[in-house]
Amino acid sequence: MLEDLENVLISQRRIARRTGELGREITEYYGSGEIIVISIINGALLFTADLIRRIEIPIQLDCIRVASYRNETKPDSEPELIYSVDLEVDNRRVLIIDDILDTGRTLYMISQIFVRMNPRSVHTCVLLDKKGRREIPFEADFVGFDIPDQFVVGYGLDFAGRYRNLPCIGTLRPELQNPPDWA
Repeated sequence: MLEDLENVLISQRRIARRTGELGREITEYYGSGEIIVISIINGALLFTADLIRRIEIPIQLDCIRVASYRNETKPDSEPELIYSVDLEVDNRRVLIIDDILDTGRTLYMISQIFVRMNPRSVHTCVLLDKKGRREIPFEADFVGFDIPDQFVVGYGLDFAGRYRNLPCIGTLRPELQNPPDWA
C-alpha cells in the first residue's frame, strides 16, 4: 500500500512523538479530575487509541460516527450524524478527538451538539489541521500537525474505506484519487 502514496508527509515516528506531546499538553491543561473523550470514528480511531494512553488523568471514552466524504476526495454533502454517544455529559469536561480538521463543518456540528448537552466545557483535538480548506471559522484547541491542502491517507484516514492501516500519513497518488475498481 505504501506504493500507492505519492509521498509520506508524516512518518510513524513523528506521529508517535507528537501524540506523546499532545497527551502531556492535554494532561497539563486539564490538571486533575476526569474528562469525557469523544472519538469521531472511524477516522480518529487509531489516533484516539494512541492518544488516550498518553493522557495521565482519568477518562471516560465514547464514540460518535459521522459521514462526510464517502468515496470522494472532497466532502460530498453536509456531515451526517450516524451514531451518537451514550455517556451523560451534563456539567462534565468534554474533549472531542478527530483525525483531520479541514472545512470545519464536522467539528463545528459536533461541538454544537455537545454544547447543547450542557457540559462544563467542550474542547477539540485533531491530529491534522488543513487550514487551506476551511469553510467555517473553527479552530481546534489541540493540534498535532498543520498540513497543506493535499488529499492524505493513512493512520486512520481513508479513501473509499482503504489505507486506514498505513502507519504513516501520506499523499495518495493522483491517479488513485478517483474511485478505482478494487477487487
